Amino acid sequence: MVIYQNGTTLYPNVTEFSIKGLSDIPELRFPVFLTFLFIYFIIIFGNTTIFAAICLNSHLHTPMYMFLMQLSIADIVYTSCILPKLLNMIITKNNTISFWGCICQMYFFLAMACTEVLLLSAMAYDRYVAICHPLHYIVLMSMRQSAGLAATAWSIGFIDTSGHAVLISKLSFCASNLIDHFFCDVIPLLKISCSDTTKVEIINYIEGTLILSAAFMLTLVSYIFIISTIIKIKSSEGRCKAFSTCSSHLTCVVIFFGTIICLYMRPTTSYIPKQDKFIALLYAILVPILNPVIYSLKNQEIISALMKFKNKLV
Repeated sequence: MVIYQNGTTLYPNVTEFSIKGLSDIPELRFPVFLTFLFIYFIIIFGNTTIFAAICLNSHLHTPMYMFLMQLSIADIVYTSCILPKLLNMIITKNNTISFWGCICQMYFFLAMACTEVLLLSAMAYDRYVAICHPLHYIVLMSMRQSAGLAATAWSIGFIDTSGHAVLISKLSFCASNLIDHFFCDVIPLLKISCSDTTKVEIINYIEGTLILSAAFMLTLVSYIFIISTIIKIKSSEGRCKAFSTCSSHLTCVVIFFGTIICLYMRPTTSYIPKQDKFIALLYAILVPILNPVIYSLKNQEIISALMKFKNKLV
């Protein structure tokens, strides 16, 4: 049914969207497909290997590695929300996605991104307790407490983003249903809506600010205490060893928090498609690749576990 509102034709019952994708140049279709297929393989293989190595080695069943395992799950899920569909669009040239398929893609992606932010924050607190209060680590970060933190991160991720999905699913959309992005994301969807999106933007900004601010402050305060404790260590070898246990995590935090804040903590009017696609690629693809690489290369225990895992397979 067509509805006219202020001279604008609206289609409240849109059945599908068209996703613009990354490139309109036909010659780049197969190179781009092969590149993203390889990237997806690396993400799945790397994170699955980390997950399996931690599961199969009982001495890695500690809070830090359990959080890393949860991080691997989140990385696998949220890249699987995007890349298979993107690969299908590139190879088949069919850029359409159903209305509810788009809403579901957006929901699960946001849920995993929110969960990852909170898991990274929990990992920062874990490193703070391990470095600043090593004698009380077993009490302050027992497996029960770390499991509670992980469960809280996943619960908030799924519950918080459900509101966004419900509100956006009730919006009306204009005659142009072209999403200028490579997946269904919040801001590109709001840009093509003919409804008043002020309420959705305010809720998005308030909830995002509260969660990101809380996670960021916990991470920041944790690292302030960590750095101040490391500085007080007399031997340079001790300082290097202490810092090496959190340098990998800090790298992921800077990239993930930085890109998330740049993309979502601003109004839709500042949306620049080409720039935002590039930033989205950083946290949607770069971080899931970096997580298993930097954690495994900088962690002797992970390397040993991977070698044992390899030997079991051989």
